[in-house]
Amino acid sequence: MILFKEEGVFGEGALVLVDKPLKWTSFDVVNKIRWCLRKKYGKLKVGHAGTLDPLATGLVIICIGKWTKEIERYMGQQKEYLARICLGATTPSFDLETEINANYPWEHITRESFEKVLLQFVGEIQQIPPVYSAVRIDGVRAYEKARKGKGPEMLPREVYIKEIEVVNFELPYVELRIVCGKGTYIRSLAHDIGKACGSGGYLSDLRRTRIGEFQVEKANKMEDLIAFLQEKA
Repeated sequence: MILFKEEGVFGEGALVLVDKPLKWTSFDVVNKIRWCLRKKYGKLKVGHAGTLDPLATGLVIICIGKWTKEIERYMGQQKEYLARICLGATTPSFDLETEINANYPWEHITRESFEKVLLQFVGEIQQIPPVYSAVRIDGVRAYEKARKGKGPEMLPREVYIKEIEVVNFELPYVELRIVCGKGTYIRSLAHDIGKACGSGGYLSDLRRTRIGEFQVEKANKMEDLIAFLQEKA
């Protein structure tokens, strides 16, 4: 899906839905689109409306030209994710970016007890962002300090979780559908849920399926988008 302020003219402003591939950063997507448009449009503003981690896939909204003025509005919209959590272990990054650093029992967890735990994570909650995150600490990204072994102190922040639904329950893995507000770290949620279950937990897979009214089913695959931009732009 591509929306134009003036049909077919990226320079006047466009909104592009992208299904971000695994291991691409959101900035990789922005830079690739900017590169594809550079020959025809020269320097053109291109930005994304919300970071998606490299190990996650799914919907990223790209704003081009005059549409970049709408970035903040899209960033504030509700988001939906499909998350797969592995219980019984933790990692420093709360996902698979880093190796497991501790193991915990998980056999005591039942579906009933797990769903009771989830109730405490619905609504406005306090959440500590992962130390391996893009949060700025004294002007430096937290992950830059973490990778140097400095481990910056991360302060809690308030986030809003509208819904958490169990999609699949096959321990030690649990799949959840999560609807949440701006600034929510699903990695932190996975870690906190594991801890609340009397175990550990990390995010093993994440896919963003919706931002506001936009669905990932309407998004462009990156290879198709590149081919289109190289041919038409």
